[in-house]
Amino acid sequence: MNEPYYKDALKLAQKEYRTCVQQGKPTSLPVLDELVSSTAISKGVDLGVLQVPAEFIIGTKTKGRVAAFATNFMPILDEESEFADKWKRLCEAHLNEGIREPIKAYEYMNRYYVEEGNKRVSVLKFFDAITIPAHVIRVMPEHTGEDVDIYLEYIEFYKYSKINFLEFSKKGCYNALLKAMGKAPNEEWTDDERNEFSGIYYYFSKAYTQNGGDKLSSTIGDALLSYIQIYGFHDLRSTDTAVIKKNLSKMWEEVELHSEEEPIEVKTDPPEEKRQTVIEKVLSGVTPQPKAQPLKVAFIHDGNPDKSGWINDHEKGRRYVDRVFAEKIETKAYYDAMAGDPLMIIEQAIGDGAKLVFTTSPRLTQASLRAAVEHPDIYIMNCSLNRSHRYISCYYTRMYEAKFILGAIAGSLTKSDKIGYVCDYPIYGQIAGINAFALGAQMANPRAKIYLEWSAVCGAKAAAQKLVDQGIHFISSQDTARFREDDRESFGLSYINGERQVLIANPVWKWGVYYEEILRRVLNKTMQAEYESSNKALNYYWGMSAGVVDVVFSPWLKLPSKRFGSFLRDGIANNVCTPFLTPIYTQDGEKIGSGEKLEPDQIIEMDYLVENVVGTIPQYEELSPMGKAVVDTSGIEAAQSTASADDDDNNEESEVNAPAQPEAQEQE
Repeated sequence: MNEPYYKDALKLAQKEYRTCVQQGKPTSLPVLDELVSSTAISKGVDLGVLQVPAEFIIGTKTKGRVAAFATNFMPILDEESEFADKWKRLCEAHLNEGIREPIKAYEYMNRYYVEEGNKRVSVLKFFDAITIPAHVIRVMPEHTGEDVDIYLEYIEFYKYSKINFLEFSKKGCYNALLKAMGKAPNEEWTDDERNEFSGIYYYFSKAYTQNGGDKLSSTIGDALLSYIQIYGFHDLRSTDTAVIKKNLSKMWEEVELHSEEEPIEVKTDPPEEKRQTVIEKVLSGVTPQPKAQPLKVAFIHDGNPDKSGWINDHEKGRRYVDRVFAEKIETKAYYDAMAGDPLMIIEQAIGDGAKLVFTTSPRLTQASLRAAVEHPDIYIMNCSLNRSHRYISCYYTRMYEAKFILGAIAGSLTKSDKIGYVCDYPIYGQIAGINAFALGAQMANPRAKIYLEWSAVCGAKAAAQKLVDQGIHFISSQDTARFREDDRESFGLSYINGERQVLIANPVWKWGVYYEEILRRVLNKTMQAEYESSNKALNYYWGMSAGVVDVVFSPWLKLPSKRFGSFLRDGIANNVCTPFLTPIYTQDGEKIGSGEKLEPDQIIEMDYLVENVVGTIPQYEELSPMGKAVVDTSGIEAAQSTASADDDDNNEESEVNAPAQPEAQEQE
């Protein structure tokens, strides 16, 4: 009576037991009663009868049956035992009729613990069942932490999708998947959509396993999201396992990256240049060298420099390196990539001979990544921040250093203690800029409050006007001009009084210097060596110490204030002054750090505002279409509670008596 099956199952159990002993792991099934309190279990939510993934059934509700199974749910009791006889009879019933009666199980952190039906689970797992019917009670976690945050995101995803087999190892991935699929977070899935996704997941998981994914610590969901971000969901829907396997092989380093606990390596200064040995120097002087072909470099922009100060600045940088490198490089610019298919523009640049491609917008990230996977011999860099992609490198500036100086100057000049700040998008790097500005103002004036508005919500001109209407005259607005009539002058730190606007100081993106440093190191192979020596995503986050960020002071600013700003600039450039020296206090009163500098990743990933900021980070739904497009690729979506202004602000001294002449200046 099914003797071979039990014997085979017993061998699997014994092998599992030996492996657990050798690896120092528990040798018995986990017990839910030992993981959570009886109070939490008693408050469980009845989910009804579901098809649950067999691989997620990992333990029992009570200790009663743990001695009968190895950790893979295979039977470990002797073949002559009563338990073995029952297992064999159940096995025969399964082969003749199929097991239809649902087990009873408790779900905790998307893992299932059996209360009734342990032998049914054992038999079905032995025959490689993919799902098992179960009457499920959900038990909510009692602790906090990133794993719980991910689980809560799963619960929200499950509410609308009823998909219970998809897991991610990091926060934010469920919403990222929905966006990649073109679905809203609160959109109900149809049965057809659910069935189609289940089929896609099944075929993808086969290809993932065939490529060795079962040896990684990351999840199938992580790899699936990476695949969709590169090839698109539509492509996945119409692709068979063989093609998926081939594409996965091309992007496998991207998949492996998810196994890294810290997948991003932030480079805060240019890599050291490769130095020639004495022999190489001598030989290069006496050996005739063939004339090298110029390195072809493409600059791909999402828009046009005639309409965007951002793109215009990058174009100035491109023309600068043309002059610096003369015959060593040959550059070409491609505009309006987002007007059509940006991937086709990158392919065109590669077809034109480009070996190095700069894409200057976060909106071009996906196309950059797809092109890099398809063309491993092409080096592609995307101007964005905090992107965990292996096949492209990202570059950005520490603009928060300039903002700290602007904040300090504004804090020293204001009489009302009220300063305005207009930010563009709630994306990585921008929150650090707000906080650095606020801390700089606070350093110069402990009473200073920073009133925050967002151009991505109401437009730059309207945002600035909201601040002016509150009696605020010192305002830090956009980092670059946009060449539109309504905000052509609305950038940098300005003094605004009625129709009069005076520019005080300007942050400067020195893209020419940035590109020169990159290209110099590409030509001597330093950048390539840095990439090959790392297995992480490289993010270049250079600042004043690399000469790629600066502050320009206007003639309106008097000499003492210029000296103050220059003193801070020199300190930051020489790494003796830092904008983010802890402790720092948030709007919620949380204390960050205790006397040390914040690490680069702590600065990049800021999702909070410091205590003297009056305002909030906007929710996704509040943003303009362009704002949503940018946030979709590089944004944070933290929704903060609105901070209220101090009531006594209205009674403080006004700045209406500002001087009429540009050379004059208001001083405290």
